[in-house]
Amino acid sequence: MNIQPLQDRVLIKPAVAEEKTAGGIIIPDTAKEKPLQGEVLAVGAGTKDETMVLKAGDRVLYGKYAGNEVELDGEKYMIMRQSDVLAILG
Repeated sequence: MNIQPLQDRVLIKPAVAEEKTAGGIIIPDTAKEKPLQGEVLAVGAGTKDETMVLKAGDRVLYGKYAGNEVELDGEKYMIMRQSDVLAILG
C-alpha cells in the first residue's frame, strides 16, 4: 500500500475494536463502538499556515466523527486533517 496524504491530512490505522467485555461477554458487531485511537501511518507536507506536528508511528486519539473511512486491500484506514486529532498518546 502506498498512500501519501496531501497538505495537512494524516493517514491513520484505527485500533481494533474490543471483541469481549471484561466479564467475557461477546459484543456483537452492531453494538461495537468505533475505536477512537489509532496509529499514524503517513502525513502530508502541511500548509503555509499549518506545520505538521504528527509523524508516522504516533499513536493518537481522534474525534468520533472525524475524518473519512477508506478501505484498501481489505484494510480500513482513516484520512483526516491534523486538526481533527485530539491528542498524541505517549
